[in-house]
Amino acid sequence: MSKQGIIVTAVGIAIGLLAGYCYYAAIGCSSGSCAITSKPINSTLYGGLLGGLIGNLFEKKPKK
Repeated sequence: MSKQGIIVTAVGIAIGLLAGYCYYAAIGCSSGSCAITSKPINSTLYGGLLGGLIGNLFEKKPKK
């Protein structure tokens, strides 16, 4: 993985973490029965995971 790829993935993770927490704060789960959105840590980590995966899609792969 190149240095640029690591930076792009890290930015994706950071945006995902922020988006996950904002989702918890704005929508969340009032009953507490939702697996992901019932706790802020779950929602934040899930957002970071998705942000990292999406950010990794934008990494430029070397041509063979």
